[in-house]
This record gives sequence, C-alpha cells and structure tokens, in this order.
Amino acid sequence: MTEFATGRGQLGTLAVLAAQQQRIITSDRRSLLLLATRCADAPLGAWFAGLADGESAALRTLPALAAACGPTYTTDGPLPGCQAYPSYLAWLSLNGHPPAVAAALVANFTAWGGYCATLAGALRRFHGLDEGACAFFDFFAQPPTALEQAATEAIGPAGLTPTELTTAHEYGRLLQAYEQLFWTTLTELP
Repeated sequence: MTEFATGRGQLGTLAVLAAQQQRIITSDRRSLLLLATRCADAPLGAWFAGLADGESAALRTLPALAAACGPTYTTDGPLPGCQAYPSYLAWLSLNGHPPAVAAALVANFTAWGGYCATLAGALRRFHGLDEGACAFFDFFAQPPTALEQAATEAIGPAGLTPTELTTAHEYGRLLQAYEQLFWTTLTELP
C-alpha cells in the first residue's frame, strides 16, 4: 500500500489485488447474507443485507480495474494471506454475535476506506488510471458515516452491552489483523 501511495507500486500487484478481491467479495457477500438470515426479523438483518448488496455493486467494478492493470501470474489462485479476512468473516457469519459483528465491521470499513481513498488518488496521480479503473477503490473510499449511523440504528437504542462491546473489540482486532495480512501478502509478491 505504501508503495502505491508514493508512486512506486507496480500495476501487476493491483492485478493480483483485483483477482484476490474477486474471491473475497464473493465470499463476503455470502457471509453477509448468512448474517442477514440469522437476524432476519430484526433491523440488523436488513443492514447486513444492504452490505451484501454493496458487495455486489463493488464486484461489478473489478473488471475495469483488472483490465487497467493487465494480466498477472497469480490471478487464478488464492493467496492464503489475502484470503484470511474472508475466511474469518465466514466464521463470524456462522459463530459471531451479529450486533458485535456489525460494530467490528463498521470499524474495519473505516480503515479499508482510508486505504482505498489513498490508492484511488495515487493511481490517478502516478499511473494515470481513469474513473472506471479507480471505481473499485472509489466505491469503498466513501466515509462510513451513513453506514455507522445505520448500524447504530439497527443495533438499537440500548447499544451493545459491556460483554458485547468486548466481543466486538475482539472481532475488530482480528479483522484488522487479517486486513493487514492482506496488504502484507501483496507487498511480499515477487
């Protein structure tokens, strides 16, 4: 990530990112739909379903990014370090406490959105990529304020109990660690 922010990143690395994101988004969408089903009778179910719809929209932006970056040698295979995040989200979709998962996701979206905003700007500035090629990063670069507000409303006026808050911190810490592993894996590509 730092390499791209300073203009030293290689477009081939972004081709790998696009290939990995294809798998990640497909998995995350399913995980979010499962979470929506687990709390379908509560407002939080609609919130998770809305996130799944967002994943579908983001998926439609990936072909333009991949085309702008060119082919790469790893586009067909999953990289374990990149796939740890969606694996954990899948685990959370089965085992996590939905309100705590929602809080952890909102916190992680803030970090992910910051990365995406940095990349979108750098790709335009240093690589001359157009709006279509940057649409994936632009999609996620939006401030999560509305998402946070919707999550707060869906969780309800009582908010999270102290135990749920501790659980949300645990989930969030792991999501952030797997997010960092994603970027580290891309940095270590040959």
